[in-house]
Amino acid sequence: QVQLVESGGGLVQPGGSLRLSCGVSGNTLGYYTIGWFRQAPGKEREGVSCIGNGDGNTYYTDSVKGRFTISRDNAKNTVYLQMNSLKPEDTAVYYCAADTAGGVFATMRPSWYDYWGQGTQVTVSS
Repeated sequence: QVQLVESGGGLVQPGGSLRLSCGVSGNTLGYYTIGWFRQAPGKEREGVSCIGNGDGNTYYTDSVKGRFTISRDNAKNTVYLQMNSLKPEDTAVYYCAADTAGGVFATMRPSWYDYWGQGTQVTVSS
């Protein structure tokens, strides 16, 4: 059983920055693709970014390219999502998830991910 715990959410003004962290239990981080999803009220869960298990390949959805950066520190069993130039439309609950099959593709589907964290709220508002 893999456990994921998100942290780092909060309230920030438009144009501000936040860094989300996803802690992964055990020394298993290096085997999984880790993804960040978000879900706003009344909307479907959306894949934001993911990072591959071995080659470090990354994916970003178009709306966050150039503003968000995903990274991983396998020694700390942690994946980060640095979010800059935040916009009100980035407001959502952000979840990290683990795909045990690995790989990075041209899209992200929640059904591909086997384990999920509990989510952390990000609110962008003045």
